[in-house]
Amino acid sequence: MPEIVNLPRRGFMGVVAATLAAAQFGGAQTARAQTSQSKATPLPQPLPRPGTHTTFAPIKQIKAGVLNVGYAEAGPTNGPVALLLHGWPYDIYSFVDVAPLLAARGYRVIIPYLRGYGSTSFLSSDTMRNGQPSAIAADMIALLDALGIQNAVVAGFDWGARTADIMAALWPDRCRGLVSVSGYLIGSQAGGKVPLPPEAELQWWYQFYFATDRGRAGYQKYTHQFAKLIWKLASPKWDFDDATFERSAAAFDNPGHVDITVHNYRWRQGLATGEARFDDIEKRLATAPTIRVPTITMEGDANGAPHPEPSAYASKFTGRYEHRNVTGGIGHNLPQEAPAAFAQAVLDVDRR
Repeated sequence: MPEIVNLPRRGFMGVVAATLAAAQFGGAQTARAQTSQSKATPLPQPLPRPGTHTTFAPIKQIKAGVLNVGYAEAGPTNGPVALLLHGWPYDIYSFVDVAPLLAARGYRVIIPYLRGYGSTSFLSSDTMRNGQPSAIAADMIALLDALGIQNAVVAGFDWGARTADIMAALWPDRCRGLVSVSGYLIGSQAGGKVPLPPEAELQWWYQFYFATDRGRAGYQKYTHQFAKLIWKLASPKWDFDDATFERSAAAFDNPGHVDITVHNYRWRQGLATGEARFDDIEKRLATAPTIRVPTITMEGDANGAPHPEPSAYASKFTGRYEHRNVTGGIGHNLPQEAPAAFAQAVLDVDRR
């Protein structure tokens, strides 16, 4: 059973994030003292094993911004909202065991497919298949608007954590609390252009692959195989079975998935342009804004890539803050590998 230890790190962008964080955040040497957290009532024992649940209620669809968003929902419609955001290459099933835990505590749980995944689609064929992090964050604000939700606890990992960080930094009134696996992940194109030591660059092999026409063609041809390799590298101690992978892999068959994935990584390196409508947002994000909403950051002890210590980003969280390490062989896909720890963090960060 995973054990929570108070103190964290970062995900699959590991060494790179550590190096950039030290430069971008002024090379902080020690983590800011953690604010005392008021804990929610612990989840009841015995905790369900990861993989206990394999299905959601029927997926819902709603028009939001430029998308028709597919999303899973659980819990009472009048409960406080938890918005759970997946990463790449994962999908909503990262939260299949988290959702029942939160629903049982009275939360309305919303788990959307991000653009390029599952049943989420563009309303217009003319809309750019844009993978900019700011575009994905704007999608989620549009989703909250479409659902009539004023604010939510926003929680995620990988792309989802970056999206949640951006939402909390730029739209703090919409975020009642933040749970971010691997900490502060807001970046910029300028940061993405900075050369890194060879050991760090090695961790980005897939990003450089995507920068080429061959890489795009390869991901198009071998999407599922590519994703499974990432799962194994990022979570080397997670013994997932084929059925678990295939449930998520179906989401990668979305017609926009390859375009959005490749654009995301090319944009981060400054090899692709974004949309002008996000220029002002990108300027604000390039300043590495602080996050003042209550926050819990998390990291697994078996994340398959290097990651920065909490001291690299702790100062970016200026409100109530805590970091938690989750032990027991937990890798990059923390919500699916340690659902109880993730759910408890959502409950605790929302504790008034």
